[in-house]
Amino acid sequence: MPRPPKHSELIESIYDAGLNPELWDDVVVMLNAFIGSRACGLISKDPVSKNGATHHYCGVDPHYIRLYSETYAQYDPLARLPRYGEVRNIPDLVNFDEYRRGRFYQEWLRPQGCVDVANVVLEQSKSSCPILLTVIPGKEMLNAEKRARMQMLVPHASRALMINRAIERKQQRAIALADVVDRLNAGVILLDASCYIVHSNPAAETILAADDFLRSVSGRLMARSSEANQALRDIFRDAGEVAVAAASGQKIPLISHDGSYYVAQVIALPSLLRDGAAERSSAVGALFVWKAELDGRSCTGLLDRTFALTPAELKVLQSIVEVGGVPETAVALGIAETTVKTHLHRVFAKTGVSRQADLVKLAAGFSNPLVH
Repeated sequence: MPRPPKHSELIESIYDAGLNPELWDDVVVMLNAFIGSRACGLISKDPVSKNGATHHYCGVDPHYIRLYSETYAQYDPLARLPRYGEVRNIPDLVNFDEYRRGRFYQEWLRPQGCVDVANVVLEQSKSSCPILLTVIPGKEMLNAEKRARMQMLVPHASRALMINRAIERKQQRAIALADVVDRLNAGVILLDASCYIVHSNPAAETILAADDFLRSVSGRLMARSSEANQALRDIFRDAGEVAVAAASGQKIPLISHDGSYYVAQVIALPSLLRDGAAERSSAVGALFVWKAELDGRSCTGLLDRTFALTPAELKVLQSIVEVGGVPETAVALGIAETTVKTHLHRVFAKTGVSRQADLVKLAAGFSNPLVH
């Protein structure tokens, strides 16, 4: 049996596992040595179905772990879970003589040379399958010393598991956010303090692959314009500069070889994404990059639903936005100018604007540069 760890050493290891769940296997071995038990584990237990899952354990043959999960969990007397933090062994909950005649003892515990099991619930939440610390004392019953040692561990193991849960929730949100970002048609590029690319979504990769107004040079973002390039270096040198630029709504104008205009907007990142966004470095901010154009396709449908436009009115609005004034719209749609004016006045009445220029501004407000 391993040397029983010092109390301070054990508590430190428990909180290390709270930050890194992969350490729980080693911590359970330390818990077992500290308590002085034959076996120890962290399990989750459903008191209704009596199903259980063993997450980390030591001192039990895997064959018996499998048998417990497949068959004997339903016969476990400790399926009646105590309240949070209360250490309970089998005689605390059931008649011990009846228990020794039952299948759990006769077929599962006795063949392992053991007589007793003790549990303590480590989660205060309303989880249907709370995490428990389970201990098999060995050939003897749980004594007062082992019970006290289990009790001593409860607040620390409980807090460590809470930390695990909190980190897991944040990671899940970060993964979900990354999935959303990757689905955007606007380019999203996360940069570190030296403008090295930490992450780019598929739309940004398409922009970089064109090797035009933005490019990746050995993993570092470069702009074709020297002014834009300097602006990137100045802004992304640290998270503070990024926060200032983002708060002011700073955008960097970009021009492609064919004369098309693009906009790169500076976005500050929450600390969860900055810290550990990549192994080699941390992202300090992001760029959202999109083409500077009014996309009638992305706004007319929303304008239609918002202002209850008829199909004819919607066509006129879209033509005014994309083609030009009344004469141009009449030619584009193959209708009389008087008809265009009739529909246009109805659009004015429904949208509350009175000039074509204001109508274009309204459409621009409904245009989404992120989704085409």
